[in-house]
Amino acid sequence: MNIINIKDTSNKLFFIGGIVRDILLGKEAFDIDITYVGNAIEYCSKFGEVIQENPDFGTVRVNVGGREVDFASTRSEEYPRKGHLPVVTKIGCSLREDVLRRDFTVNALAKSVTTGEIVDYTGGLEDLKNKKLRVLHDESFVDDPTRIIRGLKFSVRFGFELEEHTKFLQNKYLQNINYDMSYKRVKKELIETFNLNSQQAFDKFINEKIYKLVTPDEIVLPEINIEDLINKYPVEHIWLVYVGVLKDLSRLPLTKVEQKILDDVPKKIVKSDFELYKAFENVRLETVLLYAILLDEAGAKHYLADLRNIKMEITGNDLREIGILPSPRYSVIFDEVLEKKLSNPNWTKEQEIEFVLKNLV
Repeated sequence: MNIINIKDTSNKLFFIGGIVRDILLGKEAFDIDITYVGNAIEYCSKFGEVIQENPDFGTVRVNVGGREVDFASTRSEEYPRKGHLPVVTKIGCSLREDVLRRDFTVNALAKSVTTGEIVDYTGGLEDLKNKKLRVLHDESFVDDPTRIIRGLKFSVRFGFELEEHTKFLQNKYLQNINYDMSYKRVKKELIETFNLNSQQAFDKFINEKIYKLVTPDEIVLPEINIEDLINKYPVEHIWLVYVGVLKDLSRLPLTKVEQKILDDVPKKIVKSDFELYKAFENVRLETVLLYAILLDEAGAKHYLADLRNIKMEITGNDLREIGILPSPRYSVIFDEVLEKKLSNPNWTKEQEIEFVLKNLV
């Protein structure tokens, strides 16, 4: 675990959070959080080149032996505005105070960089052993509702379940949600959770009413298996295919691309091959998958398997060469050719031109 070449004779440097949890679970650790008991900015200025610092949160990035390492000061926080970012009340507090601001006991474990000793103030080791997610206090979800989505993510990643009282607190909050919350943070947690592409996560998201953090509108669990659909048709915005099933995402700060994905989903079932093709020829794959989930799985799969790779070969230059002057009529001609080619996908360019000469000139 001593992955940084720093001699810490003070025994004030600790790995905290996910890295300790993951190592104890025998899993690869991706995020490395190193905390200094005291003011990390002052501490780090003594031994490394400071790259970036944030005095308000007591965090600092330092070049240590050619490697960039992030350090955090121990700190305590308050939530003067529930559901939004906390306010730091003290930098340089005790290690116990620092871990008590975290989300679940399994993420509140610390390990000394110097001695390797595990420090467990909250019963996280026992909960890790029993595969339980337990909040550290009864106001945890009130302070930060995104912890509910985070709990869903951890339950899927590690096979954990909420312990009984934590489950009670979650249900209690979901029955009386404060919609004045940071939806930028909600979106971040939704992305991290559903980019795992887990049907299990989605089933829990709907059945446990966690989706009500996004919208109060009722939703019924779709019959289609979204995980299988995405495995067959990989997309960039995995999370949006899941969350796009909800009727109202207006609270989420969507990008223009994300909003267009939603806006392009047809509002009713598209019946003919020509209409299917025209509906989806210029949209992202996420839109087609949402149409499959919300309206017509068979139609969407028919488009993806049989129609989307059909392309006309005839061009405007070809129309000019056979004597048709450029005009709005071109689009009508192209649609007529397309409709015929969808029924005759093996048509050559010569056959397309022949069809125009016989029927449209």
